[in-house]
Amino acid sequence: MIFRNIPNIQKGENMNMNRRDAMKLGAVGVAAVATTAMTGCVAEAKPGAAGAAGKVLGKHQVVVIGGGFGGLTVAKGLMKADKNFDVLVIEKNDTFMSCPFSNTNLGKLDGINLGTFVFDYAQPVEKHGYSMLHSEVVAIDRAAKTVTTAAGVVQYEILVLSPGIAYDYEGQFPTWSKEKIGQVSRKAPSALIPGSEHVALERQLANMEDGDVVITVPNGKFRCPPAPFERASMIAAYMNKEDIQGKVIVLNPKAKFAKFGAFMESWKDLYSDRIVYVPNAKVDDVDVNAKTVSYSAGDSKKTIKYEVLNLMPNNKANPVVAMAGVETATAFGKVVMNGCSFQTKSDASVYAVGDVVGHAIPPSGQTANWAGKQCATEIAHKLHGKAYTLPVKAKAVAAGNVCYSMVGDKPEEAIMVTHDFSWTGSVIKGKGHVPKAPSGKFRSKGTAKATRDWFRGVMADLFS
Repeated sequence: MIFRNIPNIQKGENMNMNRRDAMKLGAVGVAAVATTAMTGCVAEAKPGAAGAAGKVLGKHQVVVIGGGFGGLTVAKGLMKADKNFDVLVIEKNDTFMSCPFSNTNLGKLDGINLGTFVFDYAQPVEKHGYSMLHSEVVAIDRAAKTVTTAAGVVQYEILVLSPGIAYDYEGQFPTWSKEKIGQVSRKAPSALIPGSEHVALERQLANMEDGDVVITVPNGKFRCPPAPFERASMIAAYMNKEDIQGKVIVLNPKAKFAKFGAFMESWKDLYSDRIVYVPNAKVDDVDVNAKTVSYSAGDSKKTIKYEVLNLMPNNKANPVVAMAGVETATAFGKVVMNGCSFQTKSDASVYAVGDVVGHAIPPSGQTANWAGKQCATEIAHKLHGKAYTLPVKAKAVAAGNVCYSMVGDKPEEAIMVTHDFSWTGSVIKGKGHVPKAPSGKFRSKGTAKATRDWFRGVMADLFS
């Protein structure tokens, strides 16, 4: 899918249009295309009067729920192991959108637009030979080994859960009505799940004049822990670039976070008059009509005004995990694994990768990619009637996860954290390290280049 530069359509009609006006028009135009592509399911996914959900669509050796980083990696890995495997991916969206690296679009870094993150599923399907059903999962019966979708019923021998996250507005704000949750999610989009909320947040930033941007951080386990803080950096860079008067206020329910020292150093050097970090701040309420956020920090309670609110609620496992009925742990609902395996403890025919996995490894696109490869190898051995465990000789993988965060623009600079993965027989765990550049600073232009290289590389791994 190609997104063209919408503002260029206006060329010749108003040569006095400034850059910010052009960006507003561009955001609206691109939003129209992207929202059409990324919201809802394809037509076949909607059950009709005949009750499509009861129709048996067929049986597959492996059914993967979720076409994200983890799910696509599992599907590709299985087909590379044996081209005769029968693998089906069930994904409700008809196009892929990457959340990793997408904050750079909010910063309006050179050469970046929404189209940078959107990919066509047809390419990997054709290249690797697995199948894909665009539909929404509505039920799972592990006893019958069936997945019921809006399009019909799919039977499986092995099931892989890679459904991603959901937002836990109800748990975090128990007094909010469904109507208020819907209103807040529309007017203060989280943009941690692929889809139109990324478009909505970009549009709000493009349309803002002067005023503050407030970013709230989820409590507990959530997708890509550095994401809110990278986003604060990129929005600050955008506001500097566009000469927007206002602050970026980050409300974090905890005192510190992933890459804390690296972000603090970068913010002090680059955005000392722009980013305001508020630790131990619990969001109590939001009024999207008055554009206010009320929060508690220690014994004090405050209410602040905003121009744009990026409210990231607490995360939880996608409801697909509950549908599967496998054992979970923690408030998030992490799937309990079978030792150092990607097989679930509850069912030898059900595996899990990505955000929902129960191992002590960080949730990220890179981790999902690594885990997907391990899971595919494990399942391939099982289908071939062979035993498999993680290699005993290795017992560790250096830099199993590398997570980059862009913090600056002109020059582009980034920070990073690496995690070495290890296993003892009961769990896979990661140990993090935030390296400094030769300059003695955490951020560097070299790390920014590596960030772009990583994104190109992982997308090539998934789609080519």
